[in-house]
Amino acid sequence: MTQSALSRAYQSDIFYSFRRSPTAIISAVVALTIFICALFAPLIAPHDPFNLATLDLLDANIPPVWNENGDARFLLGTDDQGRDMLSAIFYGSRISLLVGFASVLFSLVIGVSLGLISGYVGGRVDSIIMRIADVQLSFPAILIALLIDGIARGLLPRDSHDELSLYVLIFAIGISGWVQYARTVRGATMVERNKEYVQAARLIGMRPFMILRRHVLPNVLGPVLVIATIHLAIAIITEATLSFLGVGIPPTTPSLGTLIRIGNSYLFSGDWWISIFPGVALVLLALSVNLLGDWLRDALNPKLR
Repeated sequence: MTQSALSRAYQSDIFYSFRRSPTAIISAVVALTIFICALFAPLIAPHDPFNLATLDLLDANIPPVWNENGDARFLLGTDDQGRDMLSAIFYGSRISLLVGFASVLFSLVIGVSLGLISGYVGGRVDSIIMRIADVQLSFPAILIALLIDGIARGLLPRDSHDELSLYVLIFAIGISGWVQYARTVRGATMVERNKEYVQAARLIGMRPFMILRRHVLPNVLGPVLVIATIHLAIAIITEATLSFLGVGIPPTTPSLGTLIRIGNSYLFSGDWWISIFPGVALVLLALSVNLLGDWLRDALNPKLR
């Protein structure tokens, strides 16, 4: 059964399109490499940037190893606290990917649920949900995330800001991105609800929830997967932007955004590697995921086959 499934997947149109696209292959390799480095950071990172016992301020601001003042222990140099930049990037990518995946999943669940309800029920419910979506679309996503983060910081106890910052950031980014899912799913649901198989399910007395879950949802997931892939890159960049502005992950937790913010203070003093290398990692991650999303959009479009 497993070999048969693998054989069918290998011979599928999507995998054929993937094999014929050098851009998709290179993007997948880059994204997979970053994912593996982030996932197994505790095993493959040369140092642990979270372990204060191993940090030495005398190792601060050491340039990359190819520089004449470099140190073989630190391939990409160190930051202002003596943390190995390569290890910090591994761990920072881990946190950035965690925020990205969690916020995308949160947006997907909310957006798909509201889109199904709006497209299937219609009427006043549809109007209310879509007007809320229209209002939210009039504001940039980063502004909504900043607003939610500011409200949360005002309501939560000051002592718990750092502890809850990760969850607040996931909620802020997630709640700012549900509209694209809702509008896409709504349009697809309005088409599907008038088809014969949905009408047949109504005639046999199947409840609307079961119709949406068993019949409508599987037929609208294609565009949702494309949006989720592209939204992942946007969520990662949004996290980096918020952390760079000082309202995201706290400085003690090295996400890519905090690393870039820390390095920005030393950029004009000659310590360029503290900011440049995390920035390059962020660009490679976002670009590879975006290119994969573009390929997936074309691969799932029957008009382009």
